[in-house]
Amino acid sequence: MQIAGYAYRIRASAVIAEFHNGGATTRVLLRYVQALMTQMVQTAVCNRHHTVEQQLCRWLLLSLDRITEAARELQAARVIEYRRGVITVHRAKLAAHACECYAVVKNETDRLLASPPDSMSRAAATSAGAAMYGPEQN
Repeated sequence: MQIAGYAYRIRASAVIAEFHNGGATTRVLLRYVQALMTQMVQTAVCNRHHTVEQQLCRWLLLSLDRITEAARELQAARVIEYRRGVITVHRAKLAAHACECYAVVKNETDRLLASPPDSMSRAAATSAGAAMYGPEQN
């Protein structure tokens, strides 16, 4: 892991059974696998052809995307409050300085995983034998 967060654990047999049903969960899993493969391939290309500075910019941008999304959800749930200025990142400058790999991975991830209409809910995951792990479960 690169950033602390939550993880889910589910029996392989439950995932396989749900996958074979061919429903919403199958579609979500296939989109996730495609997005992950895009990220892995693009990271390999990036690591081979771009400078360490460009790679760091890509990593920072991808990390900021995840942190921003999580922070919005936590603030909406009134779990945290945050204000701009605590950590300042000049995102446009960072994006301009990064290689094209960031945009490739971001665009493909957004296309594949942006608000799937029938994604697997937390309740469905739990009923399928999933367990949630996070900081408070350690």
